Amino acid sequence: MGNPTNTSLSEKELAEAQRELRSWTYDRGRRALYRRIEMPDFPQAMAFMVRVAIEAEKLDHHPEWSNVYNRVDVWLTTHNVQGVSDRDLAMARHINTIIGD
Repeated sequence: MGNPTNTSLSEKELAEAQRELRSWTYDRGRRALYRRIEMPDFPQAMAFMVRVAIEAEKLDHHPEWSNVYNRVDVWLTTHNVQGVSDRDLAMARHINTIIGD
């Protein structure tokens, strides 16, 4: 992408990213990438969240998320640019790797 992390992606860059990250959608209201992930049960959903949290801490880029039993809803946005940045794409790729997508 080549977009600096201190700016939000353009419409074109976002469309290109969504071709790669097919399981993610763009939530216009939150200006965020969104994905719902369902695990077999609550312990596996929690384990997934812990794995993501460890990487998020390393990257100093933390997702917005919600968990109900086996379901985790994830929104990735960069608040200081009020939109999706390269940092969000990196986190989405990492999440995809964790779940084998």
